[in-house]
Amino acid sequence: MHLAVFLLLALAAGSARATCPASLDFEIRPLLGKQPVRLCDEYAGKVVLVVNTASKCGFTPQYEGLEALYRELGPRGFVVLGFPSNDFGGQEPGSEAEIGEFCRSTYGVQFPMFEKLSVRGDDAHPFYRQIIAATGKSPKWNFYKYLIDRDGKVVRVFSSMTAPGSGKLRDAIEALL
Repeated sequence: MHLAVFLLLALAAGSARATCPASLDFEIRPLLGKQPVRLCDEYAGKVVLVVNTASKCGFTPQYEGLEALYRELGPRGFVVLGFPSNDFGGQEPGSEAEIGEFCRSTYGVQFPMFEKLSVRGDDAHPFYRQIIAATGKSPKWNFYKYLIDRDGKVVRVFSSMTAPGSGKLRDAIEALL
């Protein structure tokens, strides 16, 4: 009997993994967290905006707009995922503790932030390599945005110049909700 239960649990786990979209089939540690989370377990079925962030960039004030989008549209199944990166101009030099404190105290960021990682080139985290492969577009600077639909497909890419409150970005998100 125990073997049958084990097999059923193994099949269920395999089935859950099979339904996870490739874009979210990664484990990444939350900012200041000790244990990685599986993105699929947390965000599958949601509209996801992936953003590489930096604390000392001309686009840093976009944190405010990203947080506003997250708070307003979150109840409808939308989430912003922030990924601090020091890849562009050394504009995210701080530790994770410094990044977390800055985001919370300066911009009130509550949307999920993850470990500081690389988002381009040979050192890019596998999560970003997968997104780049899916879109053919690598981040050009900080606050580059990738929009993922509820099925896990990366459907749009927005440059750093696209502000979180822009009609173009907001309309794309609304169309997916």
